[in-house]
Amino acid sequence: MLIKVNDRVEIIAGEYRSRPAKGADKVVQGKVLKVLPTAGKLVVEGVNKMYKHVKPSQRNPQGGRLIREAPIQMSNVMYVCNACGQRTRLGVKQLDSGVKVRFCKKCNADQGEIAPARKSS
Repeated sequence: MLIKVNDRVEIIAGEYRSRPAKGADKVVQGKVLKVLPTAGKLVVEGVNKMYKHVKPSQRNPQGGRLIREAPIQMSNVMYVCNACGQRTRLGVKQLDSGVKVRFCKKCNADQGEIAPARKSS
């Protein structure tokens, strides 16, 4: 799983992508708040909002409806590159120092470290 928390992603499929009246799909981008790797889902800021009805309690004396983001399938999003600003796939390469990094498949820019270098014995 190459998408991490705080990455910017674009919604490419599903009911989360809103359609304006003029025809073309509206581009919806957001920051990844949480990744659920075992479920293959992630929570994106401002996407797939739902209401959670809560009873009055000591923590929330007013009660009412809370707006929260629900998880969406990872296959419905694409990573947005920091360098070129386009949605792209991510690849993995190992540098000469032994560090594994993610890279953009379009502009070949590094997108952050995945694993540190292994210690040689």
